[in-house]
Amino acid sequence: MINVGTKRIGEILLDEGKLNERDLDLALHEHEKTGDQLGRVIINMGLLSEEDVMRALATQLHIPFIRLSATELSPEIIQRIPAKIASHYHVVPLGEDNGMLKIATDDPHNIETLDSLNRLLDMEVEPVAATRRDIDEAIKVHYGIGAATMEQMMDNREQSRLAVDEANVTADVDEMAEDATIVRFVNQVVREAFNDRATDIHIEPMEKDLRIRYRIDGMLYEAAVPPTIKRFQSAIISRVKIMSDMNIAERRLPQDGKIKITMKGEEYDLRVSTVPTPYGESVAIRILRREESLIKLENQGLDEHNIAIIRDMISKPHGIFLVTGPTGSGKSTTLYGAISEINAIERKIITIEDPIEYRIEGVTQIQVHSDIGLTFASVLRTILRQDPDVIMVGEIRDTETAQISIRTALTGHLVFSTLHTNDSCGAVARLIDMGIEPFLVSSSVEGIVAQRLVRLLCHECKQVYQPETAILDRLNLQKKVNFSDVDFFKPVGCKRCRYTGHYGRTAIYEIVRIDEDIKRHIVNRDSANLIRKTALKNGMRTIRDDGFLKIQRGITTIDEVMRMTMEDEFAHQPA
Repeated sequence: MINVGTKRIGEILLDEGKLNERDLDLALHEHEKTGDQLGRVIINMGLLSEEDVMRALATQLHIPFIRLSATELSPEIIQRIPAKIASHYHVVPLGEDNGMLKIATDDPHNIETLDSLNRLLDMEVEPVAATRRDIDEAIKVHYGIGAATMEQMMDNREQSRLAVDEANVTADVDEMAEDATIVRFVNQVVREAFNDRATDIHIEPMEKDLRIRYRIDGMLYEAAVPPTIKRFQSAIISRVKIMSDMNIAERRLPQDGKIKITMKGEEYDLRVSTVPTPYGESVAIRILRREESLIKLENQGLDEHNIAIIRDMISKPHGIFLVTGPTGSGKSTTLYGAISEINAIERKIITIEDPIEYRIEGVTQIQVHSDIGLTFASVLRTILRQDPDVIMVGEIRDTETAQISIRTALTGHLVFSTLHTNDSCGAVARLIDMGIEPFLVSSSVEGIVAQRLVRLLCHECKQVYQPETAILDRLNLQKKVNFSDVDFFKPVGCKRCRYTGHYGRTAIYEIVRIDEDIKRHIVNRDSANLIRKTALKNGMRTIRDDGFLKIQRGITTIDEVMRMTMEDEFAHQPA
């Protein structure tokens, strides 16, 4: 039985100094107007955190407050409450004592909920106060994404036999894929990806499991899923294929599709790819934002030094501006930033992309469709009839695209594009390997940018530490950057960053101006290493040095920069 104290929650918050009388009066006025609980009103108005309010509520009710994020719960205890009951009543079991089950709840004074739980569980429950956010996270972690939905599907399976049986044979997978519970589960998987800032969703069949992983800040993290999910594998994958307008009857060949959705008032494209595996079709979903405010170069990790160099390059009347790096290194984002920088009413800008990742107002954007012959090269061959000033080619993939891009630049147009090379100077060798004459490369290319993405430190939990002297000596940091007065930081982990220690990413850069010295090297077919040495002599900052500057600013770590530039360390060591 809950023992409600004589003091009201507002009085408790006043006594604790958490709230002043003016803010309490405002909250009471809103409480009278809306009828919502006073504690919830205080939280919604942003006057106090949910934890502050829940602690005061626990004081009022003479019950404990618990931080679930710092509490370990055993699987045996979790099994005391089924997922559908935990989700419906928004509670988490904590432990059993003398026949009484302790539960975490964000609504501990709701007697009706407690009575219902007493009847459903056939035992008395004792409430413990916790924040709604903690309970949401605990349900997701301990029961898995969509666990309540999965339990409902299991109930439906017994009643209608629509689901897959233990032999993995479907009675009617097409019908199951349209079932409301399957639809709800897939929606929950997508919604969770958005909440976690994921860029990709992977649904991967294993021999005995169906694994779901999210790519967050460039790293893959496995999502907690209910143990029964494997039984519904075919229905879940078929649902994604229906949403993507794919042929759900075809399971032997790879397929590509696209889903348009609205999430929190913003439109997104989900690019979907399926491939057959021995255990079923594997699905990869890339999340692309359809509408994006103009991406500023200043927000991409470029300091004033590098921004000045890029602005000089993209202000040329003609020539090629190349961005290089591996897949997923942010090349397209840098090009969008460059396009946004020069986008003006007096310029006709056309882009050729696969896919169109961001929509830019005032720019003509063309989506490549290779299956109908609309390739980079075919569009480039006709695009000059549109009288463009600037052309962005999403990627130079083949000799034909490279040749047309070079010719376009030499005929008075500014061309932006990307190449898959490890460093900036290697782009020259790549173009020559494609069959482009060296004198054409030297005449058309104005500048080359190489980049990588490094994870940012979470500003709420990063900690100062002193790295080992051996690491500093190995990297020769003292000669490259003055770290004598610099604080080094390491990741720790907190709720904000999902206990990874990192939140978001930024780019590190290496920029080469194609000056007269480098042009002579290109015409003479000199090696990329020789070009690199000349660029360094002429003031080029290496990608690792740019990373060191970000370490110096306390926004990333030595380990992150090392991880993303390790190949450069070995590739450019003297023989």
